Amino acid sequence: MTIGDITYHSDLIIFPNKIKSNWRREEGHNLQMEDLQEILSFKPEVLVIGTGKFRLMKVDSSLVNNLNEQGIELIIEKTSKAVEKYNAIHEEAFTVAAFHLTC
Repeated sequence: MTIGDITYHSDLIIFPNKIKSNWRREEGHNLQMEDLQEILSFKPEVLVIGTGKFRLMKVDSSLVNNLNEQGIELIIEKTSKAVEKYNAIHEEAFTVAAFHLTC
């Protein structure tokens, strides 16, 4: 994924004011609430999650329920589709995106 002049090859999080590269989850391909603490501190209106080229990163159902209860709109797509959606909305809503760039 290329953002500006920088190409990223590992998972990343795009915050409104910074990019965190080399993002890792506690259980690899399983996304859980513990993996999102830094994201949640930003209190986004929308969280876009890219689950990889082949959708191998799984999103825990309790995470979805928890974020819905917090009023965070959640978009979960394979990464290429998630990038499209992020690009379409990130200027309209306070959005954070977490992208799994491989598999």
